This record gives sequence, C-alpha cells and structure tokens, in this order.
Amino acid sequence: MKLAFSTLGVPGMCLSDVVRLARAHGYDGVELRADPEEPVHPGIGLAQRAATAGQFAEAGIGILALAGYARVAAPGPDEPVLAELDALVRLAGDLGAPFVRVFPGGGHRPAAEADAVAARRLATVAPLAADSGVRVLLETHDSHRRAQDAVRILGPVGHGSIGALWDVLHTWLGGEEPAVSFPALAPHLGYVQVKDVASAQESAPLPLGAGVLPLGACVGVLSRAGWDGWLCWEYEKRWHPQAAEFPQLAGPGAEYLRGLVAAAPPAR
Repeated sequence: MKLAFSTLGVPGMCLSDVVRLARAHGYDGVELRADPEEPVHPGIGLAQRAATAGQFAEAGIGILALAGYARVAAPGPDEPVLAELDALVRLAGDLGAPFVRVFPGGGHRPAAEADAVAARRLATVAPLAADSGVRVLLETHDSHRRAQDAVRILGPVGHGSIGALWDVLHTWLGGEEPAVSFPALAPHLGYVQVKDVASAQESAPLPLGAGVLPLGACVGVLSRAGWDGWLCWEYEKRWHPQAAEFPQLAGPGAEYLRGLVAAAPPAR
C-alpha cells in the first residue's frame, strides 16, 4: 500500500516544505487541502497549476487528491454545487491528481431526499471527471458517515468516475467495524483516510496508534482482500491548534503504517 498525508496537518506550510517533508519520511504522495487559504485552490491560474504539478513530479511525490469542501447532498439549488464540483475536477485534472474529495453535507433533511440530490449532482459531474482522468470521491462523513449510507448514493450513480473515500474515523463513529465497512465500499473505493483520536468525544488528533481507532483491523481487511491502494493520514491540526506539530510525527507515523501493512495477513 502507498502512503500519503494531508496538508490539513501542516496549515500554512509552503509547498516546497510539504514536498521536502514527504520525501524525508518516504511518503508516496500528498493530499492537498483545496481551500482559498491554502496554496492550491480552484482560484489559481494555469501557470501556477503547471508549476505545482511540475514541483511534485520533479520530487517524485504524487498529488494524491484535492480535498474539496463541496457538499453534494446540501439543501439548495444544484448550480452552486455543480460549479464547485466543476472547478475542483478541472483543477485536479490540471494537476494530474487522480482524486477529488467531496462531502455529503445532507444535514437533517430526509435521507431519501439527500441521497437523490447527491446522486443527481454526482452523476452530472461524472462525464467531466471521466474526461479529466479524475474520480470524485464521496467521503464517509457527516450525514453519510457509514459505508451503508454512502453506497445508497453511489449505487444509483453507477459511474466509474464517482467513488468513495473511506474515512475510518467516521465509519467507526457510526458504529461500523472495518469488516463491515470495507465490503460495502470496495466496489467504489478510491483511497482510505486514517487518523487516531482518544475517544468518540475527544476528537483532537493523536499520533497514529496512540488512540482507539481500529487501524490494524482496517489495514487487515484491506490486505486480506488484496487491496493495494493509498492510505492517507489526515492529521487535523488545522482544527486543533493545540495538537502536536505534524512534522514531528510524520516519520513515526509512516513507520507505524508500514508496520501495520507488514504485519497484516496476506491476500486470500
């Protein structure tokens, strides 16, 4: 399995330092938070897009994904959401990033209504994603935190350019074990976000292995299935400024994940 980390863990760090951090600790790629306060977002021009793609390519570090904030099940008209999806997909295509992350964001609206709205919006952007060489991934999050919630949207879309991002924290918060989450998500799975926390009530990020999330079980089910995709460490420093600095944890975290992969049972 290949390893990445999210720039959510290094708010304010320039891209050159992000690349150096990834190379120093043997990460294969980086998930870029696509927000206007970050160096990479849909508002940057073509020259900056080309320079960013070249910078990562020259270093041998992949741009795994753009972590966008479009909420595909949100109430309101389709047009603003579709415009946001369009911009994220085009940026990912220009950067050579294979994935775009989006949220459900259905809030408290009825599940069937949220599912239908999200499926319609994702189906609309699917042809552009296919043409751009990008997959739009619905994260297990907020209103659709369990795998069984996400697949209610993804199944009706039925398009190869629309898939799932498995956030292990949220399926766990939803009461799903990895052995239940993975089979449901497997036909749609783009990559997996890992992290660790002290409890369901204490969401501040911890070093991998220092908390309660079933990371070993997660890697185990992936390995037994022969899945050889990406594990991305999403260390949410941006939302928890009191948390330890990610650069101090990046090396031990990568070693921890490599250890989990090495100890996991082989494919059946």
